Amino acid sequence: MFSKVLVANRGEIALRIVRGLRDLDIRSVAVYSDVDRLSQHVRYADEAHYIGPADARQSYLNVERIIDVAKKCGADAIHPGYGFLAENAEFAEACEAAGLVFIGPSPESIRLLGDKIAARRIAEQAGVPVLPGSGELTSVDEALAFAERIGYPVMIKAAAGGGGRGIRLIESPEALPGAAARAMQEAAAAFGNPAIYVEKNLKRVRHIEVQVIGDRYGNIVPLGERECSIQRRHQKIIEECPSVAVSPQLRRTLSRAAVRIARAADYHNVGTVEFLLNEDGQHYFLEMNTRLQVEHPVTEIVTGTDLVKDQILVAAGEELPYEEADLLTRGWAIECRIVAEDPFNNFLPSVGRVVFAREPAGPGIRVESALYDGIEVTPYYDSLLAKVTAWGRNREGARQRMKRALAEFRVVGVATNIPYLQQILDLPDFISGDIDTGFLDRNQVLAEEHFEEQREIAEIAALLMVTSGDRDSGDQPLNGQAAPSNGYRAAIGAWRRQQAGLTSRGGGMGRWPRSF
Repeated sequence: MFSKVLVANRGEIALRIVRGLRDLDIRSVAVYSDVDRLSQHVRYADEAHYIGPADARQSYLNVERIIDVAKKCGADAIHPGYGFLAENAEFAEACEAAGLVFIGPSPESIRLLGDKIAARRIAEQAGVPVLPGSGELTSVDEALAFAERIGYPVMIKAAAGGGGRGIRLIESPEALPGAAARAMQEAAAAFGNPAIYVEKNLKRVRHIEVQVIGDRYGNIVPLGERECSIQRRHQKIIEECPSVAVSPQLRRTLSRAAVRIARAADYHNVGTVEFLLNEDGQHYFLEMNTRLQVEHPVTEIVTGTDLVKDQILVAAGEELPYEEADLLTRGWAIECRIVAEDPFNNFLPSVGRVVFAREPAGPGIRVESALYDGIEVTPYYDSLLAKVTAWGRNREGARQRMKRALAEFRVVGVATNIPYLQQILDLPDFISGDIDTGFLDRNQVLAEEHFEEQREIAEIAALLMVTSGDRDSGDQPLNGQAAPSNGYRAAIGAWRRQQAGLTSRGGGMGRWPRSF
C-alpha cells in the first residue's frame, strides 16, 4: 500500500481525493498555484507545495514540476483527479519513468481510448453498435464529402478530444465549412491535434454512461448506469443514477457491452463507457473516458461504493473486493453542478470574491465543494464551484430533496446557475423523466428573480462588506499577493478588478447577480 500520494489537481476533486486518502490512512500531498494558496485542498492535505503561476500551463499542467515535487516529498503515487492531466498518456508514462504509480489506467489504454476513432474500432470489434462515422479527417473538403455520404444532420467532433470541446452540430452543407474549420482550431488548441471526424447525428437521444472498474487480475465490474442527458452546450449539468429509460434487461446489455470494450483495451482502474440511446431503445457506443467522472457521487450513493478509495486500492495492486452480484443498488440519486455563471447574462463566467457561502445539509444530501467565505473565483480555471447530490427512495424523493438543497444553498459575491437548475427540476417533462440531450434547447429555461430572497441576501452581503473592511485592509496575502493597505474601498476594488481581468466598470465583488 502507498504511504504518500500527491494529488495533481485543485478544487473540490482534490479535496475529495485528500479525504479518500485519509480514509485509507495514506498521507496526502497537495499542490497549488498562486491563486490557490488558501484553497481548501491545500489546508486539508498533510502537506502542500507551490508549483507555479495561475496559468495552468505553468502549474497544474506542468508535468516536470509536478513530478519533481512528488519525488522530492517522497510520494509513492500521483492521483490526477479529472481534467488537467487525468487523460494525458505522456503524463502517465512520465510517472512510470520516475518510479511513481499513476492512479489510473495504463498509458497504452489512455492513448488507445483517447483516440476516438480507434475507440470506435474497438467497440465494433467487441460487437457493440456504433453510429455511422468517418475516420480521422484533416480537411474541410474531406468532412464535406463524408457528410454528403451519410446525410445531414451530422456532428463534427475532435478526434483526440472529449468533454464537449470541438463538437459542432451541422444541419446543412452550407454550415459545415465554417463549423469544421472552427472545430479544428478548437481541437488543436485544446488537445494539440486538429483532426476531426464526422458522425451521424440522431434526434431525441439520451446520453447514458456505464461506470466500470477493473483491477490487474482481470476483474472488470460494471456499477450501473447514469443518465446524463441534461446538457447545456454539450456540458452536463444534471446527472442521475439510475435512468428511467433503462430496464433491467437493457442495463445488463449495456453493462456487458461496457465490460467487453474495457477488456478489449486491457483496462484497469476506473473508467466510463458512454452510449447514446434512441427512442426505440437502440444503443450506440459514443466514447470511453479513462478517468474518474465529475458525476461519480451518484453511482457511489446508489451502489454504496467508494470509487476514489477503490481506484487507489486497484492502483496499489489489490484485487477488487466485490463482484457485480455483490452490488445491491438502493434508491435514486440526482446531482447538480453549481457553476459560477450568470444565467441572466448569457451564462457568462462570473468572477470575484465569494464573501458568503453556506452549503445545504440534512437527510439525503451530499455536497462536494471548495467554497469558503473569501474565496476568489478567478478566470483561470473551470467555473465549477460545487456539486450537490440528493438521494431518495425513488426519483421523486431525490428530486424533492434536491429542490430543498438548492433552496438552502447561498453564494454571495458571484453569480451562479442555481436559479436555472431550480427551474429545470420543476419542468413537467423533467418530472416525468421525458428528457434527452436536446431537452434544454426545446425548453428554453430562463431563471426568474426571487425578490424576497434577493433582498435578504443583499442585506447580508452589504453587512459583510461593511464589517470586513478593517479585517482585510492589512497585509494579509490574497491569491499569493499582498493586498493594498490604505484606501480600502477604492484600492481593493481596483486590485480585485486587475486580478480578475475586469474592466473599471466592474465592482470589487463582480456584478451583483439578479439571482440574489
